[in-house]
Amino acid sequence: MRCFALIALLASPAFAECPAPPDHAAALAQLVEQVRQAPSERAARLITNQMWELWADAPDEAAQEVLDAGLRKRASYDFLGALAEFDRLVAYCPDYAEGYNQRAFIHFIRQDYEAALEQLDIVLELNPAHIPALAGRALTLMGLGRDDEAQEVLRRALQLNPWLPERGLLKPRPGEKL
Repeated sequence: MRCFALIALLASPAFAECPAPPDHAAALAQLVEQVRQAPSERAARLITNQMWELWADAPDEAAQEVLDAGLRKRASYDFLGALAEFDRLVAYCPDYAEGYNQRAFIHFIRQDYEAALEQLDIVLELNPAHIPALAGRALTLMGLGRDDEAQEVLRRALQLNPWLPERGLLKPRPGEKL
């Protein structure tokens, strides 16, 4: 029995090396162009769902299981449990942006904006065109009262996806019409 426990421990993500995240850059670039040209919010939402499928494509099966477990816990409002799963994911796959993005979302929900901002900065370092992280960074900066900076980040996010729900938070610059 001890032998099986040792094998299971050694095969766990903590002792394995996470492969590089899947490279979806070309597919995401096409989807960004499609969402920019989307004729309606509904059409944009369908394209955004395709983007989420790519962002949520973990590097391997073990990472996918941890991500999915965290998402299930988050959906059931077990935020501490979800955070623990996302911590495991980041420890196993430190180059996978979505682990940090999900941690940021939990911190944001808990109104720990400084912690959320730290995680979002990592996401955007790993993937500068991660639209939800840009939108999340804008919302987080608003939560911190850094509205001017938030507006600039929101503008960058809206350049990638003009249909974001957060578009209603954009304030016109002096002399600008929205």
